[in-house]
Amino acid sequence: MADLPPPVQGPTAKEKKYDRQLRLWGANGQIALENAHILLLNSGPGVVGIETLKNLVLPGIGNFTIQDSSIVSDADLGVNFFLEEEHLGGYRAELACNLLKELNPDVDGHFITEPIETWLLNPDALRPYTLILATAPLRPEILARLSDHASAASVPLFHIHSVGFYSHFSVHLPPAYPIVDTHPDLETTQDLRLLQPWPELVHFAQEKTANIDSMAPEDHGHIPYIALLVHFLEEWKKSHAGKVPENYKEKTEFRTMVSKAARTNNPEGGEENFDEAVAAVLKSLNPPQPSSAVKEVFKTKECLLVREDSPSFWVIANAIGLFYTKYNVLPVPGSVPDMKARSADYIQLQNVYKSKARKDLAEVVESVRFLERNANRTTVIDEKDIEAFCKNAAHIKLVRGRPFLVVLPSEKIKWGDRAKTIAQSLTFPDSLIPLYIAFLAWDKFTATHEKDGLGGAPHVPGTSDPDTDATKLTGIAFTIADDLVKEAGASIDKDEYAAIKTQIGEFANELVRAGGAELHNIGALTGGMVSQEVIKVITEQYVPVDNTCVFDGIRSKSMVINV
Repeated sequence: MADLPPPVQGPTAKEKKYDRQLRLWGANGQIALENAHILLLNSGPGVVGIETLKNLVLPGIGNFTIQDSSIVSDADLGVNFFLEEEHLGGYRAELACNLLKELNPDVDGHFITEPIETWLLNPDALRPYTLILATAPLRPEILARLSDHASAASVPLFHIHSVGFYSHFSVHLPPAYPIVDTHPDLETTQDLRLLQPWPELVHFAQEKTANIDSMAPEDHGHIPYIALLVHFLEEWKKSHAGKVPENYKEKTEFRTMVSKAARTNNPEGGEENFDEAVAAVLKSLNPPQPSSAVKEVFKTKECLLVREDSPSFWVIANAIGLFYTKYNVLPVPGSVPDMKARSADYIQLQNVYKSKARKDLAEVVESVRFLERNANRTTVIDEKDIEAFCKNAAHIKLVRGRPFLVVLPSEKIKWGDRAKTIAQSLTFPDSLIPLYIAFLAWDKFTATHEKDGLGGAPHVPGTSDPDTDATKLTGIAFTIADDLVKEAGASIDKDEYAAIKTQIGEFANELVRAGGAELHNIGALTGGMVSQEVIKVITEQYVPVDNTCVFDGIRSKSMVINV
């Protein structure tokens, strides 16, 4: 009985509950979600904020807090599916919080009904939260305070608009936001290292292709295609001064050479392995060089100077950078694609790659430990994290987060080094830059117009005098566009610019016509988009939107703008 294996353990209740999402971001991603505490500053109708939270409560975010001092009114019942007639007169934050918690008992929800202006007087008000969602309209000084906190505390901040048929959201990420697991396409993650094979791989290929011309038909049709390519590369080098195929013409000639070696009269089921080898030539016979983006990571100051408080990403990146400097290649990931081969041969080939990956990993781990000792780090980086980095080293991504545009009442919008690119994008067919400018004008209007002029909530365009507001908003939008073109020094054809301004005016008028109202379907769709980006940011997986995304619900078009 002692020799019997332990009983097979089935999935836990938690694994069953979150099965689909665990397949997307794994156990580490789920743990990151459960450790997060999201703050929603819910302004305006509040639909898009609650819809975003709903999509985060369902997958099991750890904690959320809703700050909203609004009282439920008849208008809320028409757009917010969480609220019913019986909720009239109650605090929207409290009721929405309780209803959201019913969706997932694993999630803890909290609410704050104090007005945001007085609540933020506490200097520690924002400290407990790991990510902040803020929905428009917000007073500019409040948004500026949130932006300053996001920069100082490296807390991601999302600013969300949903007005009528249009929406947009902007993301303020930390200045150095590295992503290890970007989830690239499976084919791009396989580094077969055929042009620079190590001795064990060469030996495997020689063993499997020995006497290839006189080999039995069944054996000939089951040589793993990787062994075939390594074998024929050696043959190619004999007649090409030791060089491998370097350009498209030579690779095509090499592909023909491999194709001609296949037997046309093999009675044992054909030569599918040769077909696989021919198909792999163009995509596999490339030097194993990292992308320029990965090389830039190795050159950043955070990577070159490892300190006691350096995040683990930079310590591992430094170690892999040393590996690359030494060998001019990244560590072998160790994965092997499916192919026609006998099971024993395929397992043997897998072991060749896995053994090389373990050897490379061991060298990187040794470098990491040296860096830890040299920097007097008190925490030891888990070897599993180093292994994950080595497997994904060719696809790591460093996002340089920055503040999004905060529209201040008495200042022009400063576009900075992005002005020229954005001005050029104005002229692109179907560009949504004009809609983004209309949203900036909407923010400028609310920043300079107060409800009743008493210094309270912003006055939303279209709620009192639509015709006058439309004229004002369009004028503000035209001024923003003129300032952008002037700052960029762009030269745009007069007629083309007139057409662009017509677009801007149409968007501005539609925003006024909405009167600050949120349509539930647009709010729900936008909430889905935002929650997807929030999950990317929290799990540090996949690549998030670069700063700003604009959505046109009338034409069902979206555009990412690097502002």
